Amino acid sequence: MTLHGKTALVTGSTSGIGLGIAERLAASGAQVLLNGFGDIEAARERVSKHGVKVLHHGADLSKPDEIADMQSYAERELGGVDILVNNAGIQHVAPVIEFPVERWDAVIALNLTAVFHTSRLALPGMLERNWGRIINIASAHGLVASAGKSAYVAAKHGVVGLTKATALETATTGVTCNAICPGWVLTPLVQKQIDKLAEPHGDLERAKRELLAEKHPSVEFVTPEQLGELALFLCSDAAVQVRGAAWSIDGGWTAR
Repeated sequence: MTLHGKTALVTGSTSGIGLGIAERLAASGAQVLLNGFGDIEAARERVSKHGVKVLHHGADLSKPDEIADMQSYAERELGGVDILVNNAGIQHVAPVIEFPVERWDAVIALNLTAVFHTSRLALPGMLERNWGRIINIASAHGLVASAGKSAYVAAKHGVVGLTKATALETATTGVTCNAICPGWVLTPLVQKQIDKLAEPHGDLERAKRELLAEKHPSVEFVTPEQLGELALFLCSDAAVQVRGAAWSIDGGWTAR
């Protein structure tokens, strides 16, 4: 399919999942607004090699006024947002009884509340044009839980619920809203967990296998490229009746 003439805003897109999705949408012709921290120029170079316009906005998604400024920037510089991919996220691991209140607030703000703000701001333009795609990157943890990850699990379950409500509210329009629920993807966030697992024996490959075997029957990571292909499908005409779905791509994790 072609996305020529469309604009995609992908949050948390300077590395990992977000960058993989941004690259795939750009390869299909969409101009892209990147968002996030890290190596911005390297991310912009990777996406712009597909010959599309690529810009970056450094909004801190925990701040609603900065999200609003990002939306205004997209409208001013790119004509609005046709495809919104809510990918940015953070994690903190601790038992509920020990969970720092400020970390709870930070995880909920970035992983859930920001999705509400980006969606509410992008929707008016999508509805006016009668075409739009909101793709929320939830997680297998939006469907099942793990101990020690209460804030992340709560936020991602909330994202799945918000996805369903948004899909119902736009059900008779040309706007769709769906969630993608990945399992383990080898991102910097997951690499930190692997490093911690490897500390007792110093074997990173063994730690990867241990991590995967616990959750993924396939014993393989999901890749950013696979997530990009799924996002592209959700943008296509073939997916116009996919509304409010929480699409698992998790090596069989939630099939158990």
